[in-house]
Amino acid sequence: MISFRLNNPTEILFGAGQIAGLATLVPAGARVLLLYGGGSIKANGVHDQVTKALSHVEVVEFGGIESNPVYETIMKAAALVRETGCNWVLGVGGGSVVDAAKFLAYVAPLDVTDPWEHLARGGAVTTILPVGAVLTLPATGSESNPVSVISNKGRHLKLPFAQDGARPRFAVLDPTTMASLSRRQLENGAVDAFTHVIEQYLTLPVNAPVQFGFSETILRVLIEWGPVLVEKNTPEARENVMWAANQALNGLIGSGVPQDWSTHMIGHALTALYDIDHARTLSMVMPSLLRHKAADKLPMLVRYARNVWGIEEEDEAVAAEKAIAATADFFARMGCPIRTSDMAEVDIEAVVSHIAEAGQLPLGEDKDIDADAIRAILREAA
Repeated sequence: MISFRLNNPTEILFGAGQIAGLATLVPAGARVLLLYGGGSIKANGVHDQVTKALSHVEVVEFGGIESNPVYETIMKAAALVRETGCNWVLGVGGGSVVDAAKFLAYVAPLDVTDPWEHLARGGAVTTILPVGAVLTLPATGSESNPVSVISNKGRHLKLPFAQDGARPRFAVLDPTTMASLSRRQLENGAVDAFTHVIEQYLTLPVNAPVQFGFSETILRVLIEWGPVLVEKNTPEARENVMWAANQALNGLIGSGVPQDWSTHMIGHALTALYDIDHARTLSMVMPSLLRHKAADKLPMLVRYARNVWGIEEEDEAVAAEKAIAATADFFARMGCPIRTSDMAEVDIEAVVSHIAEAGQLPLGEDKDIDADAIRAILREAA
């Protein structure tokens, strides 16, 4: 097992009616920037619950955060934070809104000429506003991790950023808020969470039985309850998928193990270039990437086949391929594409250039997925 430090201080309030807890979570005297997306929280009653619970503090609102949060939009919110003197940020919505809230928390106080360039180069961040989250769409686990993935339209880049001080102080997870979500949103959420686990699990067979066993449980839960969620949207399915998505990327299963994230980096490029839903870029790429890396990932692919899919095939290479096929089938059953041609005519060289410009080459847990490997993966995925 790789040595690690793990500290996740995010307080979780899980269950129906927990939004009322904001009354005690946000301190008196706070001036809160309430950040949200396209306005669905006003239609489904979440906005009313939030503002009622925050009646003891001053609230300034900023809506319009995109499904892939855009840097230029967040900078407008940052200007509002500075203008109004807000000293708290509350993201209410899905993972994109929470990503934007975390990024906003350290970009608003940042006094540099070009915040994007400063952050992309790993520049220092000394002041971070406290962040809270009210999650309405489970997918990314953003509500209890420090990562933000932000698109810069001017630079045509989509990059991940991380500041541990921006990890939400608290996260409210009320599964009833999922009742009004569209089928596509539910599909995306479950598939996104599934790929998060795979990126941390299907790597190298280190001595990590707790992390691997927990990963397998999360995957089985998503396989069982994901289809129920999109077909029936039952209360039980909402609860199970919402909690699984949180556990998929709160830091626990990734501690002490090698991590991959190559599918995500390729997916980010596809989103930046073609504005495709994040989860759908992952479902298009992951099966082909796993096939490309099957020999290197064979021990964990075999474990995945046995422990997650119940595949008893003795030939390990065949078992691995059956597990990859089962993964692609799951994505398809969840309504997500498994070929890039299902969504766009992809310019492979443009994708490679995006990843190179982002400084992410080479990819993978072994850092052996170079530009040529990405080309081969995308040709297989076409």
